Amino acid sequence: MAKLKYKLTNDKLFRILFTKHPELLKKLVSALLDIDYESIEQFVITNPEILPAELGRKFCRLDINMIMNGQVIDIEVQVRDEGNYPERSLYYWAKEFSSGLAEREDYALLPRTIIISILNFIQFSDPKRFHSEFQILEVTSKEPLTDKMVLHYFELKKLPPLTSADSGRELWLKLFKAETEEDMSEIEEMGVSAISETVGAYRRILSSRELRNLEKAMHKAEHDEAQAIANANRKRDELWQGVIDEKNAELAEQTAALSEKDAALSEKDDALSEKDVALAEQAVALSAQAAEIAELKAKLESQQ
Repeated sequence: MAKLKYKLTNDKLFRILFTKHPELLKKLVSALLDIDYESIEQFVITNPEILPAELGRKFCRLDINMIMNGQVIDIEVQVRDEGNYPERSLYYWAKEFSSGLAEREDYALLPRTIIISILNFIQFSDPKRFHSEFQILEVTSKEPLTDKMVLHYFELKKLPPLTSADSGRELWLKLFKAETEEDMSEIEEMGVSAISETVGAYRRILSSRELRNLEKAMHKAEHDEAQAIANANRKRDELWQGVIDEKNAELAEQTAALSEKDAALSEKDDALSEKDVALAEQAVALSAQAAEIAELKAKLESQQ
């Protein structure tokens, strides 16, 4: 079976596909959130373009942000488990929620903010539940504090095998999970028009240069950023090396000065030692003279 070169979990492909086809994104969101498609009156993608300044960032997010019926919705695909996704998604929610209020506006005007995370790894313990929804609830009574915080997690690894009884939501998720052309064709054969449209759009994007151009731009930006960081680190190291060399020179000078002082003190010690020896010799001579004088005195006293 032919492996897909680009799965729908590829963040660049995901971003290009659904920003170029907002109607398909609208259908995807309505299925994931189990919202009647016809009830969506307002649907606007608020970050349709990838800014050049964002391309080289180490943690460049290729999420899609939108306003739907006055609600802020952010949808993101996460392929690798880096051990911190619950905290990251909570941070994303806080960032989107707090940016929804203009200066001096009433807090009551903060919009309902929903984070949708499509995960290609196991996040929660229940082995069968592939969809988890979180809100803020009172621990005992389960009374909600507010309906303005909603986080949805869809774990692709927990999806059951494809069947004709699959709901629209499951078919969309299995499209993201598809790894081969055969997988994608089987899902397309289920006869859901939105899925077929998405597969067609996917294939058109693969045949165009847009995805490859975006990858080249991101790789170049990442390389440029890495080079800039390396240059900054090298300059920092050179600066610190200069400081270290200067300090080492100062220490060498101080060591040399101390050595000179030690040599001078050593000379003084030698001189003092010589004086001590001379004094000791003088003391011995004086002692001998005193002994002679005492002996002469004794002889004189005996003659008297």
